Amino acid sequence: MFVGFDYGSANCAVGIMQGESVQLLPLSEDSTYLPSTLYAMDRELIAEAVYQALPIEFKTDYAKKRAAQLSRARMVRHELDLDPDTQAVFVGEQAVKAYLETPEEGFYVRSPKSFLGATGLRPEQIALFEDIVTLMMQHIKVRAESILVQRGMFDSGAKAITHAVIGRPVNFQGIGGEESNRQAEAILSLAATRAGFVEVAFLFEPLAAGMDYEASLREDKTVLVVDVGGGTTDCSVVKMGPSHIMAQDRAADCLGHSGQRIGGNDLDIALAMNAFMPHFGLGSLMINGKPMPSNPFWNAVAVNDISAQREFATLSTRKLIDELIKEAEQPQLLLRLLKVQRQQLSYQLVRLAERAKIVLSDQDKTDIELDFIEAALRAAVSRQLFENAIEPSLTKVEALMHQALSQAAKTLAERGLSLDALSTDAAQVECLPDVIYVTGGTARSPAIYGKIAGIYPDIPVVVGDHFGSVTAGLTRWAQKLFVKQ
Repeated sequence: MFVGFDYGSANCAVGIMQGESVQLLPLSEDSTYLPSTLYAMDRELIAEAVYQALPIEFKTDYAKKRAAQLSRARMVRHELDLDPDTQAVFVGEQAVKAYLETPEEGFYVRSPKSFLGATGLRPEQIALFEDIVTLMMQHIKVRAESILVQRGMFDSGAKAITHAVIGRPVNFQGIGGEESNRQAEAILSLAATRAGFVEVAFLFEPLAAGMDYEASLREDKTVLVVDVGGGTTDCSVVKMGPSHIMAQDRAADCLGHSGQRIGGNDLDIALAMNAFMPHFGLGSLMINGKPMPSNPFWNAVAVNDISAQREFATLSTRKLIDELIKEAEQPQLLLRLLKVQRQQLSYQLVRLAERAKIVLSDQDKTDIELDFIEAALRAAVSRQLFENAIEPSLTKVEALMHQALSQAAKTLAERGLSLDALSTDAAQVECLPDVIYVTGGTARSPAIYGKIAGIYPDIPVVVGDHFGSVTAGLTRWAQKLFVKQ
């Protein structure tokens, strides 16, 4: 059986075809979306959990490659007094719950997809992310299969989901180029195989989102798809409509692509930095009148930056904060930062910034309780503060839109086709789309939508399913790709 599999930076989703429509499976108790998070009582226990869920044909090879981790896992279970059958690794909403109960203990990772193309990863770090993604895919696949069994929906006596189209951003990282993309796709491919998928294919996420929109078109259009997700923003210029939709190969319809690691996570971090960190000493002065260095505050909230989080967790950072406390005009503020460092509370802060971002979609201001740091501590957050904090990111989103349209213009020129252009300047010529299709969970924010809609005010903007359009498109493409095999 085939599925569309959105392994997202913020959430994961799985879709199946029912007749001509797509249905998303309920991966969580109350939702079709599973938060992209993992929590382990100890990092070494992740490999053990992967091994236990592996298909039998992969166990021997995996045990050889992870012999050291599996050995350490047995020691950790003994040290933590855990029975062999006690669950020690959690995924999705269970991971969030476990982290919030004991944030200073264990190992927590949010949005692992954001790290997959990171440059400079050591072999042991790549192995760790392979295991994290594998475990999440195992969990999701088992959950999806159990739902299908309950509904009696397996076709022709099939016993498992075997084929999947998995979404991927145009670029996993802003730096690293194709090498980063190859690294990330290799991790996803290996994880999917170890999770039990027989065959997987990849599709650009903005193309997937556009394909779902295409199913509603009654005439051909040139569409600029802008997908602002949790970890990346991707843009694609695609010819869509009745004369294109049935094609098995859509390469000729894809005129231009752009993408960068700018997404909801970055906006949450920017908001946490601007709205919360002043309560922890950012912008305050030292006794000598000089401003506090900003680096430890940035590292405290940069949860999608491996090097920043590693540095923030070090003993040297703890000593630095201790020194800053001695030199600060307002040492009580820096004591709050020290608590974040000691108790590993970074994710909680960024999670609250995300909550504020969501509330500000409907309200002009909100108060966020930070009483887990200090009794009665709260931060006032306004929509204007949010817009100011994310302006650098929105400027990058605008640049990605221009880049995709410029690439589309170049593609059409190379094909000798006539071009409706947005500029007469040869150096800045851009293809003129018929419509801009906006999707991705982060695009729900009025500030982000307003920015996108205001760039080309004369071009109609269509808003898709912010969360489900990518999964729906992946599922439709899986049907085309796998049904006739």
